[in-house]
Amino acid sequence: MGMSRTATPTGEIQEPAQGTGKQPASVRMVVFALMIAMLLAMLDNMIVGTAMPTIVGELGGLSHLSWVVTAYTLATAASTPIWGKLGDMYGRKGVFLTSIVIFLVGSALSGMAQDMGQLIGFRAVQGLGAGGLMVGVMAIIGDLVPPRERGKFQGMMAGVMAVAMIGGPLVGGTITDHLGWRWSFYINLPLGAIALIMVTAVLHLPKKRSQTRIDYAGAALLTIGITSLVLLTTWGGTEYDWLSKQIVGLGVLAVVALAAFVVVETKVSDPIIPLRIFRNANFSLVTVVGFLVGFVMFGSMTFLPLFQQTVQGASATNSGLLLLPMLLAMMAVSLIAGRVTTQSGKYKIFVTGGAALITIGMALLSLMDVGTTRFTSGLYMAVLGAGMGFLMQTTMLIAQNSVEMKDMGVGSSSATLFRTIGGSFGVAILGALFTNQVTSTMTTRLGAAAGKMSGGAQMDPKKLPSLPPVVKDAYAHAVASGAHQVFLWGAIVSVIGFVAAWFLKEVPLRGGPSTKSADADADAAVERPMVVEAV
Repeated sequence: MGMSRTATPTGEIQEPAQGTGKQPASVRMVVFALMIAMLLAMLDNMIVGTAMPTIVGELGGLSHLSWVVTAYTLATAASTPIWGKLGDMYGRKGVFLTSIVIFLVGSALSGMAQDMGQLIGFRAVQGLGAGGLMVGVMAIIGDLVPPRERGKFQGMMAGVMAVAMIGGPLVGGTITDHLGWRWSFYINLPLGAIALIMVTAVLHLPKKRSQTRIDYAGAALLTIGITSLVLLTTWGGTEYDWLSKQIVGLGVLAVVALAAFVVVETKVSDPIIPLRIFRNANFSLVTVVGFLVGFVMFGSMTFLPLFQQTVQGASATNSGLLLLPMLLAMMAVSLIAGRVTTQSGKYKIFVTGGAALITIGMALLSLMDVGTTRFTSGLYMAVLGAGMGFLMQTTMLIAQNSVEMKDMGVGSSSATLFRTIGGSFGVAILGALFTNQVTSTMTTRLGAAAGKMSGGAQMDPKKLPSLPPVVKDAYAHAVASGAHQVFLWGAIVSVIGFVAAWFLKEVPLRGGPSTKSADADADAAVERPMVVEAV
């Protein structure tokens, strides 16, 4: 029998006062299991990225290399909102376990691929499962842990991200060198098995059965729109010119599909993404901030290693380790912000402060040139990391606190989707700026032939020592100039997020004290899993 919720005179949703009988240790065990699943999704891309040169060497198909990444990204982005809605309709546990199984099947098939075409197809299967992994983790935590208490787990999430970003390239290189590239996919199988067993054993949520029909038209239109946007940002300026008929056509298709999606969602009884969630000002604002976080984070993570390897002379492995100041700052600040949010219920200061620090951090990084030391760049990265630490989990917390429990899945998936799209836009737009600036600088210093020799700003850092000193020096200056453009424009875009953060309203977090006395408030702050309404 399901527990019901009541609404206050102001419309705020009150969750049931009693838990399911679990102890705090049980909740922590569930979260630990979810973190393994989250690590599974985040670690995969980092490991595979390191193995790609070896994969291409064995399977061939260099011209299709980008599709190995694009297929995964497309499937992840397109499936994210659908997984969220399915969890809302049929229960999160079964849907989440299904996504893990699909991810593992895709991993096993990718490891057995015999040519590049097979690998691209199997990576799409893997990405389909990955879309459900990330949304499932966020939505289940949203179900089990009230927003007021969720900050305690922010440090764990940031820690998983740091482990994936630092350990992924190292693990990927080691596996590829000693076990072969196929194990960069097979390594997911034992991790996934652990996640499956733990989630099955320790996660207990009421089962749901929905009599509503799936919004197939909305799902199809949203998939077409998202696919067009991802392809547009992936191919624009690389495979095709920005004004080519292919890119313009994708842009038109995206606009038409998304406009039709909005129309359909206003007419169906149970839309794949209920547009009513965007009527909440906080949800819409924090979605904008999340989009910009993705834009800045993925953009900086793409070009910082290139600057370190080309300009500062770091190896591929060392460039990953040189990101430690940013990642450690992000993890530490996220942990502090989570604890303070749990104790005080205040979060707006972290969003505005995080947006400000990201803007300052990107502005500082734009000052780097060929003479910038690793220590100085490390300090700049720490500022950027602190800003991301304030925002990474806080934006998701606000998004989940802004929707009703019945919309937890679509709320989480929408926030995740906009961050993913932001990252795709960030890499594409900032990448175009970077490429144009590098080519322009090389042409200015060495002439048109040298500008073309830079290969569209894709010169392998390993080839630099063999270049003539004058060419090597020119290319280092060109990359530094390109990085300046990337981080400068990143800082300008971040200002939009800072402005949006100012308009957020500090709505009380669910699960916190209400109108009780101070002593009762302290007693009510104990860890207690949230009861999910059974349908």
